[in-house]
Amino acid sequence: MKFAFISEEKVAFPVAVLCRLLSVSPSGFYASQRPPKSPHAMRDEALSERVAAAHAASNRRYGSPRVHAELKAAGLRVGRKRVAR
Repeated sequence: MKFAFISEEKVAFPVAVLCRLLSVSPSGFYASQRPPKSPHAMRDEALSERVAAAHAASNRRYGSPRVHAELKAAGLRVGRKRVAR
């Protein structure tokens, strides 16, 4: 509610002043204005968790080729270079 008000009134007043008056942080306001994550970014986060779990399960011995092979064996379609990244 407060962020919506700031968004409407930021044309007439500085954002910092509006945030101070409403007791919110400017960084919180700007964070609320960011667009939501894309589906690709969400899939990247999920893949990153699976890669980290596979790497940790190997006592940090597996590199990207073995982690890729493990994910492929689990039925996940992902490129080797994407796993390495």
